[in-house]
Amino acid sequence: MTFSRRGLHGDVVESLGRRVVQGELAPGEVIDVESLEREFAVSRSVVREAIRALAAKGLVDARPKYGTFVRERSNWSLLDSDVMAWRADGTQNPRLLIDLEEVRRIVEPDAARLAALRREPHDLAVMERALEQLAHASERGAGVGDYAEPDVAFHSAILVATRNEILLQLTPVLEHALRMRDSLVYGQLGELDHAATTAAHQAVLEAIAARDPDAAEESIRSLLASATSDLERLFETRKGGAGRR
Repeated sequence: MTFSRRGLHGDVVESLGRRVVQGELAPGEVIDVESLEREFAVSRSVVREAIRALAAKGLVDARPKYGTFVRERSNWSLLDSDVMAWRADGTQNPRLLIDLEEVRRIVEPDAARLAALRREPHDLAVMERALEQLAHASERGAGVGDYAEPDVAFHSAILVATRNEILLQLTPVLEHALRMRDSLVYGQLGELDHAATTAAHQAVLEAIAARDPDAAEESIRSLLASATSDLERLFETRKGGAGRR
C-alpha cells in the first residue's frame, strides 16, 4: 500500500517524498515545516508524523537549532518500495533502469537454480497461470499493463519458490524493475516478438518443473539477455529521436 492511500498523513509523505527523491528538494536543504502545514492545511502533528516516516526511509533528518533537512542520497533507503516508486514515477530514469537490470542479472539466475531444487506444486501453478495470462495478452495484442502483471507474477513466483526469506525481500525491487521495463519497452518498441518472450518464459518454467537447476539458470539468463537487448534498443531509439529534433 502506498502512502497516497493513507489520508492526510499519507498525502504529506507522498508529496514531500517525491520532491526529495526527484530532486526538487536538494540534499542539505532545510524543510519549512510551517509552510507544509499551510500548504496541506494540516496540523503540526500530521506534518511531524510525515517527517518521521520519511526519516525512517533515510530521506530527511533533523538537528537542534538547524531544523529538518534533506539527507544526502547515500543515506536513502533505495530498496524501500516507496522510494523506488517515487524515483520511477513520472520519469524515464535510465540510471534506475540500468541499476535494476543489473540487480536482476545478479539475482535471478541463482534464484532460478534454487527454485528448481525447492519448488512446490503450488509454485508451478502460480507460474503456469502467469504464463497463460502472458500468452493470452500476446495473442490479443493487449496493453502494457496486461503484459506487466503476469510478468511480475511469474518472476515473483520464482523468488517465492527459492524458500529464501532474504531473497523474498527483494520482491519489490524485482517488481519495480519489471514494471518500469515493461512500461517503456512494450509501450515504445512496437515490433517486439511477444511469442518469443512467452516461449522464453515457458523454457524457464519447464526447467524449474523438471528440477533441473542448470537448465533453469541457462534459460533465465537467456531471457534476461533478451530483456537487456530490448532496453539497449530503446535507449538507441531515444538517442536517434533526440538527434533528429
